[in-house]
Amino acid sequence: MSLITPDFGLLFWMTLIFAVVFFILAKFGFPIITGMVEKRSDRIDESLRKAEEAEKALAEMDERRQQILSDAKAEQARILREASATSDSIVSKAQDKAKEEASKILEQARIEIAAEKESALRDIRRVVATLSVEVAEKVLRADLDEDEKQGAYLDRLIDEVQRSQDKS
Repeated sequence: MSLITPDFGLLFWMTLIFAVVFFILAKFGFPIITGMVEKRSDRIDESLRKAEEAEKALAEMDERRQQILSDAKAEQARILREASATSDSIVSKAQDKAKEEASKILEQARIEIAAEKESALRDIRRVVATLSVEVAEKVLRADLDEDEKQGAYLDRLIDEVQRSQDKS
């Protein structure tokens, strides 16, 4: 039972050894241990500070990214509006030009048709006049023996036909 209730000598030596070990640890071990703990604490603090800075930088980058993205979307919308306006303008100009060309072609066709009609009418009048003269010559052979009379009669008939056409 001596271990459960130690003697005075054992207690003395245990206390003395404890004090020596504590003194050695306090003199040499604790400063190293506390220095290492402080260094570790400083590294942790530094790491936390850097992490906060990195988080702030990341937040700033995210904000910058959002700004760039919104600027890009605005630029895209502007370019699309300009392209749409340009497209509408080009289509409008093309339609106007096509209408103008169609109008010119129609006017040209009307002029050509009118000229052809006039030419055809002149040809018909000449044929009718020639036929009329031939019929009249056969009927009135005696009155139209001379070429001058025939020409004058022909001119007069053409004028009458033109006047009658102009009236109708």
